[in-house]
Amino acid sequence: MLGRLLRARYATLFLLAAIMIAVPYLAPSAFYLRVAAVVWVFALAALGLTILMGYAGQVSLGHAGFLGLGGYAVAIGPARFGLDPVLCLFLGAALAGALAFLVGRPILRLKGYYLAIATLGFGVILALVFHSESDWTGGPDGMAVARVTVFGTRLAGAATWYWVTAGALLIGAFLALNIEASPTGRALKALHDSEVAAAGAGIDVGRKKLAAFVIGAIYAAFAGGLLAAMNGLITPDAASFMHSIELVAMVIIGGLGSVLGAVVGAAFLVVLPQALTVLQEYEQAVLGLLIMVFMIFLPAGIVPTLRKWLLERLS
Repeated sequence: MLGRLLRARYATLFLLAAIMIAVPYLAPSAFYLRVAAVVWVFALAALGLTILMGYAGQVSLGHAGFLGLGGYAVAIGPARFGLDPVLCLFLGAALAGALAFLVGRPILRLKGYYLAIATLGFGVILALVFHSESDWTGGPDGMAVARVTVFGTRLAGAATWYWVTAGALLIGAFLALNIEASPTGRALKALHDSEVAAAGAGIDVGRKKLAAFVIGAIYAAFAGGLLAAMNGLITPDAASFMHSIELVAMVIIGGLGSVLGAVVGAAFLVVLPQALTVLQEYEQAVLGLLIMVFMIFLPAGIVPTLRKWLLERLS
């Protein structure tokens, strides 16, 4: 069993790395590398939700609030306190984790719809703070983000940010896969199936749910910091309710509980709207229709369904 888990883990990482290496050779221009970098960033944020929703079975409709928090940390730190943007990237993730720990303790006592509404309210509060505290955040127009310099080299250009975000996603995927295979990951999956049964087996349900919430927040904040640094700008829209819904949709469409599914779901919702721009005013309608079709015919998600289909053909 352990050997099978290790093989599956390394196969996922190898496949993801192979795709990352192949994309620059297939991309006809820097624009496509830019889109791919955005996919990697949102896939990283979706990985956090995979741990929270796919492993622990807890719903969050305010996850984009942590995405915005990480982005504003990278913007406010250098602008207001003269801190290094790279340091602020990690400080933003730590701040998001601390905030998730504080609010998660009361919120995660709720279940089902009540938990979803509570996390939604939390995300709305963060978005309103980013929107109204103009002295700190620049208000509705947002604020510029200082350019990132690493070892004297300024990170600029689509190709550079492509590899930075790809590396961050690969590390995030490696950590998520290790969490899945760890005792904590097995405990999270146990409470996903039944919190009562997990508690009966001696698992501290409240502690494990809180750990998943904190880890998911750290992933989202780090992704938000990368997005802000790459764009050179952060606005309250990063923490909007629609972005939270998009993150949830990425996890569900790709495959709930699948690391590779989070990447596929992110690619689906980032790349497809770009391809549908030729339809102009019908773009959103066609996108919604395609999402409905995928959910009807692939209810388990793209990656689990394809994996099952391949296994059936090979057996």
